[in-house]
Amino acid sequence: MAKSSVAAIDWITVLLFILLVGFGWGNIYSASYENEVFSFTNLSQVYVKQAYWILFSIIIIIIIQAIEAKFYERFAGLIYVISLLSLLGLFVFGKTISGATSWYVFGPVGLQPSEFAKAATALALAKFLSDMQTNIKYIGHQFRAFLIIAIPALLIIPQPDPGSALVYAAFFFPLYREGLAAIYLIVGASAAALFILTLLFNPLWVVLAIAAVMIFILIRNRKQKPKYSRYLLTIVVITGFCFSVNYIFNNVFEQRHRDRFNIVLGKEVDSKGIGYNTNQSQIAIGSGSWTGKGWKEGTQTKGGFVPEQHTDYIFSTVGEEWGFLGATAIIILFVSLLIRLIHLAERQKNQFSRVYGYSVVGILFIHFAINIGMVTGLIPTIGIPLPFFSYGGSGLWGFTILLFIFIKLDANRVNEW
Repeated sequence: MAKSSVAAIDWITVLLFILLVGFGWGNIYSASYENEVFSFTNLSQVYVKQAYWILFSIIIIIIIQAIEAKFYERFAGLIYVISLLSLLGLFVFGKTISGATSWYVFGPVGLQPSEFAKAATALALAKFLSDMQTNIKYIGHQFRAFLIIAIPALLIIPQPDPGSALVYAAFFFPLYREGLAAIYLIVGASAAALFILTLLFNPLWVVLAIAAVMIFILIRNRKQKPKYSRYLLTIVVITGFCFSVNYIFNNVFEQRHRDRFNIVLGKEVDSKGIGYNTNQSQIAIGSGSWTGKGWKEGTQTKGGFVPEQHTDYIFSTVGEEWGFLGATAIIILFVSLLIRLIHLAERQKNQFSRVYGYSVVGILFIHFAINIGMVTGLIPTIGIPLPFFSYGGSGLWGFTILLFIFIKLDANRVNEW
């Protein structure tokens, strides 16, 4: 006998969602509060708008839970196509805000389709990988999976919004879980490491160091008759990559991107220009010490020293007003949510739900890791929101849809045998 859908909902995940959204709104309120009388009709205040976005999210959740779980699998392809059309439509009907044509504007409401395309791509990828004819170990099937991921990313990049496009790397999480060879992750991580090393040091020294390591490995494995041609080809590829980094960095990257990399790598100090946001964010977080200055008591926050503090830099408010202990508590909440979602993904009875669950984990993790790294100065400023925390209707709704579709799929697992 099947359990009721309400009883089958994972309420631990729902509770974590409520806590994150609630704490997020509290910090948005603190970051934008200006000693005025609180009123739900004062739509000029971002915390009032966010409260309405949250209330509308409840309606979205009810709709998602009311729809039959099989709907998301059956119409995954159609949802994906609609999301691609919404991204294409921006080039004709989109409005440019802050230098990016990423929005549709309907009166006072703006919608950013890239926030919803993540869930659509997760559904499409889950549908493709769960097909009985699909085997991710085959090159042809790998190419098709990469294509599903790449198309929306390529439509987002020229908006320009490279930060949102970068999030699509999260889909390697479910691909790897379903059997994609680890070599892709190794190559990706190695390329990123070589890119950074080449920016820090002369490319020739980087190549010579790697060649020395590979020669050492060859000597160690000489009794196993290693394939010297494979090692030689690897050296050639690495050499070409290393000597192309500076050209790509100087001719493909925009100046603002180069500046952000140089600041993080310590090659430039620009606390008043391109590095102003990060510098002020670090000051705000550091000034919070262990226990913080108290809610609505942050001097950096109240002084407006951190631009966009209620959006991408909302975590600096947490660090200043709640201190190390408060920031750690928020990180624990996020990590707890990710661990819980991995647990839910692993207990799914069908591949579609499992792949979608791991896609949710990957997307939330990438957003969380990059945003925290950005506001603390560990990585260059990229400009993506902290899930459930940062101000914005599209972001909140997109993450809510992403998460609660999976909660619906998980609740339906009791009916799948």
